[in-house]
Formats: sequence, structure tokens, C-alpha cells
Amino acid sequence: MPRSPRTAGAGWAVDPRAAKLAGAVVLGATALAAVAGLAEIANARSEGQTPHRRSVRPGGPGGRGVRTRGLHVASALLCASVFADSLVEHYRGNFENPGMYTPLAAAAAGMAAGVDGATGGALPRRLRAGIWGLAGVAGVIGVGFHVYNLLRRPGGLSWLNAFYAAPVGAPAALSLAGAIGAAAESLDDRPSGPPKILGIPAGRALSALTGVGLLGTVAEAGLLHFRGSFQNPFMWLPVSLPPVAAALMGKAALESRPPRARRLTRLWLWLTAALGIGGVGFHAYGVSRAMGGWRNWSQNLVDGPPLPAPPSFSALAIAALSALALRDDADV
Repeated sequence: MPRSPRTAGAGWAVDPRAAKLAGAVVLGATALAAVAGLAEIANARSEGQTPHRRSVRPGGPGGRGVRTRGLHVASALLCASVFADSLVEHYRGNFENPGMYTPLAAAAAGMAAGVDGATGGALPRRLRAGIWGLAGVAGVIGVGFHVYNLLRRPGGLSWLNAFYAAPVGAPAALSLAGAIGAAAESLDDRPSGPPKILGIPAGRALSALTGVGLLGTVAEAGLLHFRGSFQNPFMWLPVSLPPVAAALMGKAALESRPPRARRLTRLWLWLTAALGIGGVGFHAYGVSRAMGGWRNWSQNLVDGPPLPAPPSFSALAIAALSALALRDDADV
């Protein structure tokens, strides 16, 4: 397979044997976790166990199910974005390290867990919780591999390597999806009483988490759009709209007195969600402007603006809206 421009660029070198071995170990551990999960399902069915489907009707304990359903949807969408983005980027890298398959497996499992959680739960909750834990760990390990990829290039930590090496912040989205999914599972397991996460009111904790997640996504988009010299004025939107949403979520996490309504925050989150959808269109337009356009899709999808990246803004906005709903419940 011929190498793409990124992998053939200045300073490229194949991973040493130790790095490939580490990637193989991570992939093997992921495979073992998948086998254990399948065994869990088979064991539950053999014993005639049927997972408990929670109610999602408004009001009462089921009302929280409506809130957490948004968190499940957000985690599934974020995993879908990570899966598609990793598939394209790691294909660009020829899957040179076996560990490059790990985020695909973890994100695919996360998509299944998120959809299952949002639709009432056909899988054992313990299995879904394990999937979110796997996603979180895989994301942290992925950040380590990407930092290693950046630092081992000639010049080490530099703007050139930050632009063209493996994106350091990208795997963190998988950990973020795992944290949101795990939070949803934790709240589903406590149908009554004040919802808390690690001893912190759930609304506050998730407001802070989504605010930080939005800022991280802004940093990643800003780096790549800076590399593109902000040649299109619309390229400024991902570095202007979401930071305001992040600040508003920070305010929601910290404020001591409940406001009458958070209309501005909700409006800004809906704008952020729309930005994620519109961003796909703008990136598709960018692909069409490359040599050969969509007729040369097999190359331009790999080397053009990443289509799967913008929906991460939509996923985090959905999670933030659910966090606000939980925050409102606590204010009542």
C-alpha cells in the first residue's frame, strides 16, 4: 500500500519494535475484554436472565431516565465520531502499529452501549459499565501513543509536528465518551435520591465535564484551522461559538443560586449542536475543492478536512443539555 503524504512526509519513521509490541499488547487486552463481554452475555442468556429495562416516562424516577437518555445518546454519537475519525486517520497511517485498531474496537463497543442505554437496555448493565471503562482507558493510552508519536519526530515538540503528527487530543474524546457513558450508567443505577457523581451533584459535575470537553475540542479544531490559515471565514466559528458555551456551562456548574431559567445557555448549546452538523457540510465542501473532488474520494476523504470531527461538538452539546436538565432538577 503506498504511503499517504502525511506518512511519507519529512521526519516519518516506522514505529520501533517496542512500540509495536506495546500496541499489540493493548490490542490483545481489548480483545480479551471483548471476549469477556460476550461471555457475560452468553452466561446471562443461559441462566434465563433478562436485563431490566428502565422506564423513560416523564415524572418520578423515570424522569431521570429521560435526562440520562440524552447522556447515552451523546456518548454513542461521540464514539461514532471517534470511530470514523480513527478509521480515516489510522488508514492514512497504514495501521502501521497494531494498537491503531484499538480505538476502532473500543469506539464500536461504545456506540453499541450508548444506543442500548438510550433505548432501554437489552445488555447487562455491568457489561455496559465495562465498555465505558474500556473506552476511558483506551483513550488515555491513545493520548500516550500520540504524544510519543509527536515527540519522536525530528524537532520534537514544535508547531510543525503539532500540525502533522498524530493529533494529541483526539484520543481524549474516547475517554470523554467513556466518562459520560459511565455517568449515565451510575445515574440509572440510582433511580431515587439526589443524583450524585463521585459525591458531587450530578448536574454540577456533568456541567463542568462538558464545559472542559468543549474547550478541548475547540483547541483541536483551532490547531487544525490555524494550519489551514483560517482561509474560510466560517473556520472561525468552531473557535468562537463553543468557547462561549463552555463558559456558560462553567457558570452553570459553579453558580450557587438557581437562576430563573438558563435560556441563553440552552440557546448557545443548540447553536453549538447545529455547528457540529453544519461543520460536516463545510468539510464536505472542502473535500469537493481538492483535486478530483468527490470523484477522487478515496484520496480526498483521507487527506481533506475530516468529515467525522465536527459532530463531536453536537455530542457534547447534547450531553451539556442533559447536564442542565439535571442541574435544574437539583435547583427545584
